[in-house]
Amino acid sequence: MSDSLPVHVTVVIPTRNEEAAIVDTIRSVPNDGWCDKLDFLIVDGNSTDATRELAEKEGATVHLEKRKGYGRAYKTGFAIAPGEIIVTMDADCTYPGEEVPGLVRKLLNDDLDWITCDRLTKAEDGAMSGMHGFGNWTLSTTARMLFWYGIKDSQSGMWVFKKSIFDNVKVRPMHDGMPLSQEFKIRARRYLPSNKTLEISVPYRVRVGDAEINTWGDGLLNLRRLFWLRFGLFSKSSPWGKEEN
Repeated sequence: MSDSLPVHVTVVIPTRNEEAAIVDTIRSVPNDGWCDKLDFLIVDGNSTDATRELAEKEGATVHLEKRKGYGRAYKTGFAIAPGEIIVTMDADCTYPGEEVPGLVRKLLNDDLDWITCDRLTKAEDGAMSGMHGFGNWTLSTTARMLFWYGIKDSQSGMWVFKKSIFDNVKVRPMHDGMPLSQEFKIRARRYLPSNKTLEISVPYRVRVGDAEINTWGDGLLNLRRLFWLRFGLFSKSSPWGKEEN
């Protein structure tokens, strides 16, 4: 393509037993030469189904992460991703892979460092259960009240960013579990220049396959973590580098 972006993009996808959707998730991202190099890094949490084998057949690199946790998978993926631009998605067809080229182009054309995607504004009917919708609203509203950081969707797992942002250690999220998602947004908004970050609304679709999420447990952990970040991490006596799981 004549307008191919001169960048190497790595799509990082955490998985655990996602054989129902991993192939369609990978194929949803256009691979028609829109960037210099596009690759997929699957960070697998010891799946017991055919997730890893199916991903490898699609040409993805698969890294087995035996340590548990959604956040742990992403921290590993961020560290070993070869691309200068990192894109993240879930492996369940909920996020719009077809939007990836436009999001990367937006990042580069507007000289941004980090984009997070808002699912709530354009969520399709049935994409979230009533309980999940209420939980997302509660966590996102609480985060906005505590941090005044202008993010609509505190729990979104689709991000597009320059790997170089992690040169600033304060931007690196620390949690090994689900709270990594909201923590990453808080850190990016706080420690990156305000004109270098952006939230963009994208469609959010009905999940393919079974979810491996503890609705109440993960929700309460996320809520507790928000208050820990607000009243611990950013105080003068902050235990910087000390992690609470």
